[in-house]
Amino acid sequence: CESRGELLVSLSYQPVTHRLNVVVLKAKHLPTMDITGLSGNPYVKVNVFYGRKRIAKKKTHVKKCTLNPVFNESFIYDVPAELMPDISVEFLVIDFDRTTKNEVVGRLVLGGQSPIPSGVTHWREVCDNPRRQIAKWHNLIEY
Repeated sequence: CESRGELLVSLSYQPVTHRLNVVVLKAKHLPTMDITGLSGNPYVKVNVFYGRKRIAKKKTHVKKCTLNPVFNESFIYDVPAELMPDISVEFLVIDFDRTTKNEVVGRLVLGGQSPIPSGVTHWREVCDNPRRQIAKWHNLIEY
Protein backbone atom coordinates (compact mmCIF):
# COMPACT_ATOMS: atom_id res chain seq x y z
CA CYS A 1 0.00 0.00 0.00
CA GLU A 2 1.61 3.26 -1.10
CA SER A 3 1.99 6.11 1.36
CA ARG A 4 -0.77 8.68 1.55
CA GLY A 5 1.61 11.20 3.09
CA GLU A 6 1.76 12.71 6.56
CA LEU A 7 -0.02 15.56 8.32
CA LEU A 8 1.29 17.72 11.17
CA VAL A 9 -1.50 18.96 13.42
CA SER A 10 -1.52 20.67 16.78
CA LEU A 11 -4.35 20.67 19.30
CA SER A 12 -5.01 22.28 22.63
CA TYR A 13 -8.05 22.48 24.88
CA GLN A 14 -8.87 25.51 27.03
CA PRO A 15 -11.13 24.22 29.85
CA VAL A 16 -12.03 27.71 31.13
CA THR A 17 -13.37 28.98 27.80
CA HIS A 18 -14.40 25.48 26.57
CA ARG A 19 -12.43 26.00 23.37
CA LEU A 20 -10.73 23.36 21.27
CA ASN A 21 -7.97 24.93 19.19
CA VAL A 22 -7.01 22.91 16.10
CA VAL A 23 -4.03 24.00 14.01
CA VAL A 24 -3.34 22.42 10.63
CA LEU A 25 0.40 23.04 10.31
CA LYS A 26 1.69 21.19 7.25
CA ALA A 27 1.73 18.01 5.21
CA LYS A 28 4.58 16.14 3.56
CA HIS A 29 5.11 13.37 1.01
CA LEU A 30 1.61 13.67 -0.44
CA PRO A 31 1.14 11.40 -3.46
CA THR A 32 0.27 12.91 -6.86
CA MET A 33 -3.39 12.32 -7.58
CA ASP A 34 -3.58 13.72 -11.12
CA ILE A 35 -3.16 11.41 -14.10
CA THR A 36 -0.84 14.02 -15.57
CA GLY A 37 1.52 13.48 -12.62
CA LEU A 38 1.58 17.20 -11.92
CA SER A 39 1.89 18.10 -8.26
CA GLY A 40 -1.26 18.58 -6.30
CA ASN A 41 -3.26 21.52 -5.01
CA PRO A 42 -4.03 20.26 -1.51
CA TYR A 43 -6.29 21.67 1.15
CA VAL A 44 -7.53 20.20 4.42
CA LYS A 45 -11.14 19.82 5.49
CA VAL A 46 -11.57 19.66 9.29
CA ASN A 47 -14.73 18.00 10.61
CA VAL A 48 -15.62 17.81 14.29
CA PHE A 49 -17.86 14.94 15.35
CA TYR A 50 -19.79 14.34 18.55
CA GLY A 51 -20.28 10.57 18.47
CA ARG A 52 -21.31 9.98 14.85
CA LYS A 53 -22.85 13.41 14.30
CA ARG A 54 -20.84 16.13 12.58
CA ILE A 55 -21.15 19.32 14.63
CA ALA A 56 -18.69 21.58 12.81
CA LYS A 57 -16.71 21.82 9.58
CA LYS A 58 -14.06 24.19 8.28
CA LYS A 59 -11.37 24.08 5.64
CA THR A 60 -7.96 25.54 4.90
CA HIS A 61 -6.97 27.48 1.79
CA VAL A 62 -5.78 25.54 -1.25
CA LYS A 63 -1.99 25.40 -1.61
CA LYS A 64 -1.12 25.46 -5.30
CA CYS A 65 1.33 23.05 -6.98
CA THR A 66 2.91 21.40 -3.95
CA LEU A 67 3.05 17.97 -2.36
CA ASN A 68 4.57 19.42 0.85
CA PRO A 69 2.17 22.25 1.70
CA VAL A 70 2.50 24.55 4.71
CA PHE A 71 -0.94 25.62 5.94
CA ASN A 72 -0.45 27.16 9.40
CA GLU A 73 -4.19 27.65 9.77
CA SER A 74 -5.93 27.65 13.11
CA PHE A 75 -9.56 26.80 13.85
CA ILE A 76 -11.39 27.25 17.15
CA TYR A 77 -14.38 25.17 18.19
CA ASP A 78 -16.58 25.59 21.26
CA VAL A 79 -16.67 22.23 23.03
CA PRO A 80 -18.01 21.81 26.59
CA ALA A 81 -15.54 19.83 28.74
CA GLU A 82 -18.03 17.03 29.46
CA LEU A 83 -18.36 16.31 25.71
CA MET A 84 -14.59 16.00 25.10
CA PRO A 85 -14.47 12.18 25.60
CA ASP A 86 -17.02 11.75 22.77
CA ILE A 87 -15.49 14.28 20.36
CA SER A 88 -13.35 13.31 17.39
CA VAL A 89 -11.66 15.52 14.81
CA GLU A 90 -11.38 14.29 11.24
CA PHE A 91 -8.84 15.76 8.82
CA LEU A 92 -9.34 15.08 5.12
CA VAL A 93 -6.46 16.07 2.87
CA ILE A 94 -8.07 16.81 -0.48
CA ASP A 95 -6.51 17.51 -3.85
CA PHE A 96 -8.33 20.46 -5.41
CA ASP A 97 -8.97 19.94 -9.10
CA ARG A 98 -10.57 22.56 -11.30
CA THR A 99 -11.55 20.16 -14.10
CA THR A 100 -12.46 16.89 -12.35
CA LYS A 101 -13.81 15.93 -8.95
CA ASN A 102 -11.66 16.84 -5.93
CA GLU A 103 -9.98 13.69 -4.65
CA VAL A 104 -9.37 12.72 -1.04
CA VAL A 105 -5.64 12.05 -0.69
CA GLY A 106 -5.84 10.71 2.85
CA ARG A 107 -7.59 10.91 6.18
CA LEU A 108 -6.69 11.31 9.84
CA VAL A 109 -9.00 10.99 12.83
CA LEU A 110 -8.02 12.17 16.30
CA GLY A 111 -10.16 11.16 19.28
CA GLY A 112 -11.15 8.21 21.41
CA GLN A 113 -12.69 6.51 18.34
CA SER A 114 -9.64 6.98 16.10
CA PRO A 115 -8.87 3.93 13.91
CA ILE A 116 -5.13 4.44 14.51
CA PRO A 117 -3.41 4.17 17.93
CA SER A 118 -1.46 7.43 17.43
CA GLY A 119 -4.78 9.26 16.94
CA VAL A 120 -6.06 7.99 20.30
CA THR A 121 -2.75 8.76 22.05
CA HIS A 122 -2.57 12.31 20.68
CA TRP A 123 -6.16 12.98 21.78
CA ARG A 124 -5.51 11.56 25.25
CA GLU A 125 -2.46 13.83 25.64
CA VAL A 126 -4.55 16.87 24.68
CA CYS A 127 -7.24 15.93 27.23
CA ASP A 128 -4.68 15.18 29.97
CA ASN A 129 -2.72 18.42 29.42
CA PRO A 130 -5.23 21.27 29.16
CA ARG A 131 -3.95 24.60 27.82
CA ARG A 132 -0.92 22.93 26.19
CA GLN A 133 -0.47 22.93 22.38
CA ILE A 134 0.45 19.38 21.40
CA ALA A 135 1.71 18.90 17.84
CA LYS A 136 2.35 15.55 16.18
CA TRP A 137 2.94 14.09 12.74
CA HIS A 138 0.46 11.41 11.68
CA ASN A 139 0.42 9.09 8.68
CA LEU A 140 -2.66 9.60 6.57
CA ILE A 141 -4.83 6.56 5.91
CA GLU A 142 -7.08 5.74 2.99
CA TYR A 143 -10.49 7.41 3.02
